Amino acid sequence: MLTGPNMDKPILSVEHLSMKFGGLVAIGDLSFQARRGEITALIGPNGAGKTTVFNCITGFYKPSEGMIKMNGRGGQEFLLERMPDFRITAHAKVARTFQNIRLFSGMTLLENLLVAQHNKLMHASGFTVLGLLGIGGYRKASAESIDLAKHWLEKIDLIHRADDPAGDLPYGAQRRLEIARAMCTDPELLCLDEPAAGLNPKESLHLNQLLNDIKENTGTSILLIEHDMSVVMKISDHVVVLEYGRKISDGSPDLVKHDPRVIAAYLGVDDEEVVDVLTAVGDEQVIEELDAEPDPEHGPSASSSMMAGPISDTIAHADEDEIVKVSPGASKALEYDEVQALSTRTAKPAAKPAAGKARAKPAGKPKGGRK
Repeated sequence: MLTGPNMDKPILSVEHLSMKFGGLVAIGDLSFQARRGEITALIGPNGAGKTTVFNCITGFYKPSEGMIKMNGRGGQEFLLERMPDFRITAHAKVARTFQNIRLFSGMTLLENLLVAQHNKLMHASGFTVLGLLGIGGYRKASAESIDLAKHWLEKIDLIHRADDPAGDLPYGAQRRLEIARAMCTDPELLCLDEPAAGLNPKESLHLNQLLNDIKENTGTSILLIEHDMSVVMKISDHVVVLEYGRKISDGSPDLVKHDPRVIAAYLGVDDEEVVDVLTAVGDEQVIEELDAEPDPEHGPSASSSMMAGPISDTIAHADEDEIVKVSPGASKALEYDEVQALSTRTAKPAAKPAAGKARAKPAGKPKGGRK
């Protein structure tokens, strides 16, 4: 069992995170925690902002607001929003995979896993030609790197194909190889962006086994984006649900699975109920009105939209305030809240007592009379 000053603290704390692209709020005031030694799933409909959260955690985007704190095993605390992406990987020990497979298809499986260890190998070479000559500490570091690569190839049941090009692997095997490559960086937090996408049921089962093995035997905590609920509900310890960049539920898989706001967000609200909502879900409840300039260094251009769903108006190219409007009914979770509020307001008053049980009203004396 791992021990250290930060073992009792969450490995990741996201506090009031916001990511704005010009007038578009992709993430709005998001707070959640990922506990050490657990699998935390980040789920939600398409366009909910899940990958944007990953991009903020791993340094691809710099958040507009908020704090992302990583607690290392040795007692270090890293503020990820202030660190460049390569330091987040090298020092904070955060690794990730992507929605689209990004292997070096022309390299062998073994070479792909050695590339992931280039920081260690470069350090052992002294950043000189010692690595080419194989002298100093480089030879030992090289042997250790090969052993680690073989270890993970055995874990993903691909050691027999170590010398094959990665591009020759079936799709599901390439997914496992990507996870093995990330694990070769010895991460404390592994961020997986839809690892089960495109997998058949047998491959999904193998993925579940691999992720549980990583959680139980390596001490690495996992933050997972996934649409396959058979994966999420079986292996997750904690689930956070987003809709339009806002958190709508946070808790155990069983709690989230039965949360009516989550069901509304995924499946929608009945039209008959929506018609009864007196106050439609408006801009202020879904997207904040902003007075902000696009950040040219991070994220898409000002004309891009990161949100899926019924958009009635997009960012205007003008000197006025830039506002993104979401048509009424875009947020199903908020529609559900409106329906519940309406039901409460229009509930019938409690029935009066039956006539036979009513107490007889005592006869009163004339007003002003003596007792």
